[in-house]
Amino acid sequence: MTWWYWILLGLVLAGVEIATPGGFFVAFFALAALIVGLLALIGAIESEPLQWAMFSALAVGCLLFLRGPLVAWMYRTQESEAVDTLVGELALPAGSIAAGEHGRAELRGAMWNVRNVDGAGVSAGERCRVVAVRGLELDIRAERSR
Repeated sequence: MTWWYWILLGLVLAGVEIATPGGFFVAFFALAALIVGLLALIGAIESEPLQWAMFSALAVGCLLFLRGPLVAWMYRTQESEAVDTLVGELALPAGSIAAGEHGRAELRGAMWNVRNVDGAGVSAGERCRVVAVRGLELDIRAERSR
């Protein structure tokens, strides 16, 4: 195929990747087509069977070696941003919580398991700040101790 067919195929596949939700499968085929198109443009590969073999090898290689790290990176940043936004928020304990003890507190309209990391106890309804997120449990400190 001529070089511009490969470039066109790469652009069409990139458009398909953008138009379809998640997965990152078609993007690697688009990348392979663009690479083969550029190699055909500079005259590095002229044989059509070699172009198709190069396209297949590049697409599968990129899919195997790049997709996993890319997806892991995407989900890692998405999860950490959602949880980290809770630090610094105000929480209201549902009951008294002694220093170092566990309890429940309301935050953003939902009840959370919390641990009082303050040196003193907190009473029900006292304003507390979230200082850390540990899984599904929040560390809180009374606002007076800032």
